[in-house]
Amino acid sequence: MAELWRRVRRERQIWLLCIPMIAWVLTFSYYPMYGLFISFQNYVPGHSMFSHWIGFDNFVRFFNEPDCLQIIRNTLVISGLNLVIGFPAPIVLALLLNELRGRVFKRTIQSLSYIPYFISWVVVANILITLLGSDGVLNDILMKLGLIHEPIEFLMNGNYFWGILVTSNVWKDMGFSAIIYLSAIAGIDKELYEAGKVDGLGRFGLIRHITLPGIRSTAVLLLILAIGGILNAGFEQQLLIGNPLTQDHYEVIDTYVYRFGVQLGNYSYGTAVGLMKSVMGLVLVILANRLSKRYMQSSIF
Repeated sequence: MAELWRRVRRERQIWLLCIPMIAWVLTFSYYPMYGLFISFQNYVPGHSMFSHWIGFDNFVRFFNEPDCLQIIRNTLVISGLNLVIGFPAPIVLALLLNELRGRVFKRTIQSLSYIPYFISWVVVANILITLLGSDGVLNDILMKLGLIHEPIEFLMNGNYFWGILVTSNVWKDMGFSAIIYLSAIAGIDKELYEAGKVDGLGRFGLIRHITLPGIRSTAVLLLILAIGGILNAGFEQQLLIGNPLTQDHYEVIDTYVYRFGVQLGNYSYGTAVGLMKSVMGLVLVILANRLSKRYMQSSIF
């Protein structure tokens, strides 16, 4: 403890600069957590938060719900597809951008690639409706080419929903995530590339033996965090793109919590399901970190 206080005094200027950020985190991230108590209650608005204790009944109720397995399936499938497709996509994009030699062209492509990240999901949903609606652009093109004779209801058919959602997620986040890997690539010693060229490595050899090992620690860190958030299958995009005909495919834990906790006013039940999801995410982060530390000698803590 004495060593800790000596360090704080030695770094007091940095700590003073951090006070506003620490206050913000305590106020908006930790202070609201006291509301998690209602997960173990039958909370009624206007009454005390420390009455009507019911233990773990809200958690048991979720697993007894008829839609429980379907909700878990949708969450894991959407998150799994986002992880399998969305995780390597920015790595590939960063490697391709790194190989571009024209500085102006490279910066232009990079800027265009991360613009979708800043587009609201409301706008993205309208773009998808314009493209994939029954009278949308894609159906018009297919009909004019004679490939189909009647419009395909892409947004009304649950069989297409997962593909549409995952594709839009990857398109929206890929460019921005690639910035992290480009920064990691920029930190690789240039002399390693020169030595590799002397040893006869071509472009693919340099990528395989120098670039990929150089960004491995960054990739492992982001992979661990992605595994921890595997139960975060989205929220806005499901509500904006989905409809009653595709609810069997878009209903995930977050939309389920919103429906029961906010729309139906069952605050205790909604909070319990959200808390359960957060705890499971924490467990997944710890397990992924231990596995990474054991087998890849890289971890976040």
